[in-house]
Amino acid sequence: MNKVSKSKLKKLDMATKSKLIRAAWEDYVPFEDIEKNFGFSEDEVISLMRKELKPSSFRHWRKRMNGNPTKHKKLLDYKIRKDLGLE
Repeated sequence: MNKVSKSKLKKLDMATKSKLIRAAWEDYVPFEDIEKNFGFSEDEVISLMRKELKPSSFRHWRKRMNGNPTKHKKLLDYKIRKDLGLE
């Protein structure tokens, strides 16, 4: 797993860090969009969340994210196609 570099974290102001964490919490913001908007890969987001959240909050977030098809565009697209009966 990639750790977030200290220099990358230092470049984040509090408002941007807050927006990134909020985006990571949202069910319908895929990791691909987070990377596009903030420059943090999925592994880096996980590392950031581990660092910034309380341990119980991090575990709760990880439990929600594991297997959540809406956090990955490929899975989301597949789920939408399947729900529409196209798969």
